[in-house]
Amino acid sequence: MPHIWEGCDFFAWLRLLLRNHLAVAPSQWYVAFIVTFVSLGHTFLRWVQEAWYGSRLDRVPINHAPLFIIGHWRTGTTLLHEILILDPRHTYPNTYQCLEPNHFLLTEKLFRRWFRFLLPSRRPMDNMPAGWERPQEDEFALCMMGQPSPYLTIAFPNHPPQDPEALDLDNLPPRVRQAWKQAFLRFLRRLTFKDPRRLVLKSPTHTCRIPTLLELFPDARFVHIVRDPFVVFPSTVNLWKAMYTWHGLQRPTFAGLEEYVFNTFTHLYARLEQSKPLLAANRFHELRYEDLLADPVGQMRLLYERLELGGFEEFLPRLKAYLNANAGYKTNRYPNLTPELRAEIQRRWGHVIRQYGYASNP
Repeated sequence: MPHIWEGCDFFAWLRLLLRNHLAVAPSQWYVAFIVTFVSLGHTFLRWVQEAWYGSRLDRVPINHAPLFIIGHWRTGTTLLHEILILDPRHTYPNTYQCLEPNHFLLTEKLFRRWFRFLLPSRRPMDNMPAGWERPQEDEFALCMMGQPSPYLTIAFPNHPPQDPEALDLDNLPPRVRQAWKQAFLRFLRRLTFKDPRRLVLKSPTHTCRIPTLLELFPDARFVHIVRDPFVVFPSTVNLWKAMYTWHGLQRPTFAGLEEYVFNTFTHLYARLEQSKPLLAANRFHELRYEDLLADPVGQMRLLYERLELGGFEEFLPRLKAYLNANAGYKTNRYPNLTPELRAEIQRRWGHVIRQYGYASNP
């Protein structure tokens, strides 16, 4: 499996290295060499793509405001993304487009045909299907384009968290924040040039960015999915451990990781509560992961009604076919929490546990 950084353009890659003082572990020097080499190619291909298509890419209208799936990591955002893109009126950024955002209009068809073997069939952290054509988080595209992102921490996991102010964007310098918005729109316009249907976007980071996203798309819809925090904590720790191990440029020590998960969760839900008053009732919907698993048809019907998406009956046969095809999927299980860790989760996340009805969970 290639490192995600192999999709960076040269200037994004150079900035990432320099800000971390070239602190690549000796065992990862070969990765840094490969990324440096291919990043030059990505930059050249970006120039070719921009020259080929000209300014028309920046004039592409986004006629349908996106539907954003938000929620903390490991709460079921990927499952909800997989379901919502079954609707033939929807489209999405796939893994190739998010890891090669600089030139996918030129190269996607060729690469997906001949380089399928570079990705595993299943994601290592949760056994969900993987592949270049699968839906992906647009946050990775922003990283590859050189924008600030907390995901840059994955590259140098033993350093302090990267770009924490980019989680909600408000504390970025105005010039940097404007550049982020322009880059995000540039990526979405190129996706729309390829497929003009409504985009369904999923990145947990967007949970903290609702005010900025509304500036760009006042009519955007948001669906928030939540999951039992006592499950989310170990699952999220496992996620970051897997990402740091697979895609880090250092040998990760995981020092401070649990505290990072605690703090990020608290910030994300505080930010979400601050943003809810900005959203009209027909532009925001919440559901629980456990309820989605128990009654997927009923929960999706309710989601379509609340967000006034329409077309549920046309979507329903595709939903049922997906559910039948994935009836045997089993979620990962983690060792039981120690009493001390469970008490700490209750103490620090108790407000979310009570708000979403998880207080009675054993």
